[in-house]
Amino acid sequence: MQTLTTDVLVVGGGTGGTAAAIQAARRGVNTILVSEFPWLGGMLTSAGVSAPDGNELAAFQTGIWGAFLQELERRQPGSLDQGWVSFFTYDPRIGAQIFADWVAALPNLHWITGQIPLEVLKQDDHITGIRFADYTIAAQVILDGTELGDLLALAEIPHRWGWELQAEFGEPSAPLTTNALTQTYPVQAPTWVVVMRDYGEGQSAPEIPVPPNYNPALFQEAWDNYGGEQFLNYGRWAGNHFMINWPIHGNDYGEGIHRLMGSPTGQQQFLQEACWHSQSFARYIQTQLGQRYGLAADIFPSLPTSFGGGAYALHPYFRESRRLKGLTTIREQDILPIVRGSAASLPVTVWAEGCMQVENVCDAIAIGNYANDHHYPSGEIPLKPKSLRWGGRWTGTPFTIPYRSLVPVKTDGFLVCEKNISVSHIANGATRLQPLVLGIGQAAGMAAALCVEQGCQPRDLDVRSLQEALLTDAIAPAAVIPLFNLVINHPDWLNWQRYYLDHPEAYPAAGNCPLQHPSMPAKTHLANPSTKGQTLAGTYTRVDAQTYMLEVKSPDALSERTFTLVTLNPDVDQKLAELSQAQRITVEGRINLAGNWVLATAIIVETAL
Repeated sequence: MQTLTTDVLVVGGGTGGTAAAIQAARRGVNTILVSEFPWLGGMLTSAGVSAPDGNELAAFQTGIWGAFLQELERRQPGSLDQGWVSFFTYDPRIGAQIFADWVAALPNLHWITGQIPLEVLKQDDHITGIRFADYTIAAQVILDGTELGDLLALAEIPHRWGWELQAEFGEPSAPLTTNALTQTYPVQAPTWVVVMRDYGEGQSAPEIPVPPNYNPALFQEAWDNYGGEQFLNYGRWAGNHFMINWPIHGNDYGEGIHRLMGSPTGQQQFLQEACWHSQSFARYIQTQLGQRYGLAADIFPSLPTSFGGGAYALHPYFRESRRLKGLTTIREQDILPIVRGSAASLPVTVWAEGCMQVENVCDAIAIGNYANDHHYPSGEIPLKPKSLRWGGRWTGTPFTIPYRSLVPVKTDGFLVCEKNISVSHIANGATRLQPLVLGIGQAAGMAAALCVEQGCQPRDLDVRSLQEALLTDAIAPAAVIPLFNLVINHPDWLNWQRYYLDHPEAYPAAGNCPLQHPSMPAKTHLANPSTKGQTLAGTYTRVDAQTYMLEVKSPDALSERTFTLVTLNPDVDQKLAELSQAQRITVEGRINLAGNWVLATAIIVETAL
């Protein structure tokens, strides 16, 4: 067994763990990243969910998340907007290669694959190292980036698994008492993603084998409200590939999910069943929609110790894990918008600076905006809404993650950086999404590096120094305050981020800051890279306050088609609201046939001569 020592050790190569390791190393500290699988990125890559949700607006595309989108566009030019569940659908092989390249560019980051943690080494309440099958690694700061919060269990750090009743946190959507749902599905259902492709008109794909316990009745209503073609286009990406991650009578699987927390044998049984369930769904799709649809067998590497590989992701998309009991817990009311507002209030706390206690310190370190989305095989549950119409479409209301939710109550030398943050079961439905977890990981990695630099424990880190480091990072500066109308390349961006950190009580309920300079032209935005290069002329119509249509005539003027007109850019959003009915406009953007929309980056109003 090899013994290694480093400044920062990240265990788990998922979405948060990958971001944490990259950020810690970019800060300059020696970092080791240990992953189970040969792909980095977790949900975004090895779990196959290459259609990320949330933080899609241009103002929220910052940090490693924004850099990832820009690199995707560079490597998969002009083809990110193919499906209708996300504005960004891509080949997961490309995503995995991006992360691998970023890691390889850092000489102080050592990546070890094929290892899982077996033991946590501790001195009293201080974690000092991790034992793997082939390595024992000591570090000043250790981060849990595993898919299921494995270090929390191994180290016996207080954590949660399952529902909290309303009496515990006062969450409006939490159940009053335990019931059949809370007992049968203690956490959200995972999904084993499978990738299919269209082999073409008149072609026959290889027949998908019948897995054990195949029951087509489970899937009979899967696309009843959509139709087969629209269902497939849900997660379409380039090359006629389809990400199958479908919640409605689809491949979510939660039967006996308690086995994930049990013996290795029980866990393996659950994983095998989940993979078979996706195989069953894929076969059902093929038998119902046509033999032209088959498995995309060359996507994921095959591993002898994994049920995945080929068309099947390397592991399930875990929506929920063990959750830390941290210095603070994010509750449902913390992610809901202010009354009559469009954004959640900022988290504030009492912070120690030397011998002084400073009140009303804002400790926001990452932003998210997705709706509160829960998955159970038995169907949806009623949740307080946190969405609004913006840019001609529905989006989630923004909220922030407090640094304290990454820090254990007592344990030193340790941070979490994945879905395992200190969050309630209800609020996890909004904090679990890929872009936000990238942001959590980036903040955790930066915090770990600063702890090494300053010689302090994570609980003693000056949070303002962490926020400043994130805002001014030389490679991927990250927003910590959500502002709809302020993109990262605006000259006032940094000033307003700092202002609301210093004056959290002044944060506007509408989520817009007062700008002293005009908004930057949309076509120069660093964010939203996938929509450049197409110009469309047509007639604009406003159906209601946030529903816009564009009627586009064919070049020969003999036919026409009407698209929904949407945008991710704040200046275009403002322009859409100001246009007159039946006005002729020219749009820079891109047509998405799967969603029947035009995603606009700039609008030019035609004037009569």
